[in-house]
Amino acid sequence: MGMEAINFWSIVTIAFLGSFGHCIGMCGGIVLAYTGTKVDPTWHAIHQSAAHLLYSLGRVTTYTVMGALFGYLGSVATFSGYTVAALFIFAGIVMILTGLSIMGKVKFLTAIEHSIMKTGWYQKSFRALMGNQTLFSFYLLGMINGLLPCGFVYFFAVTAASTMSPFWGAVVMLVFGMSTIPALFSLGFFTGLMQKGKLRQIMVTLASIAVIIYGLVMIYDATKFIRHPERSLLHCCD
Repeated sequence: MGMEAINFWSIVTIAFLGSFGHCIGMCGGIVLAYTGTKVDPTWHAIHQSAAHLLYSLGRVTTYTVMGALFGYLGSVATFSGYTVAALFIFAGIVMILTGLSIMGKVKFLTAIEHSIMKTGWYQKSFRALMGNQTLFSFYLLGMINGLLPCGFVYFFAVTAASTMSPFWGAVVMLVFGMSTIPALFSLGFFTGLMQKGKLRQIMVTLASIAVIIYGLVMIYDATKFIRHPERSLLHCCD
């Protein structure tokens, strides 16, 4: 189970740090929009906290289902050692490009983040939920926003597929989603406090480095499958 432990901490680190950079940049506008529209400033702090938490849990729900789906797709595909190596190399390259993109060196994430926000069903659902102040509406808003294309989510979806298991794929995306809650919760609760300043820039830099290192590690792991194609995925990091 070594791979799961290493991936678990890598996912937590990358998602947590990256959420203060990329996620706030991508989703910060939506969080600030619903905070200004749906959250009544007269609400008690506990009520406001519950609203922001439910929004994040809605996103996590969508990510977890997505992870199970990608894990299932990975499980039904035929993977030889060489196929796993190719998948790891692809994932590693994606991670390196993601890190460079978060750092602002390339426009990789921007190129693949084609928003579905202009589609009719999304706009209709978004407007309806923005006009509703029930706590459940925050959860539903989080769920539909979890569907918005995001290069950071794609990165973890590839990781979920590489587990070749619906269960572990769901766990990967669950851990990813939970790790992004502190940043977006803080942004919603403290409004624009997290959008500027040195803290965000430090998090962006650390996330970029972590993603690039993780990408290099995955490419290194791929070489083990090329040398020993009979290896099990669960022992890739031995």
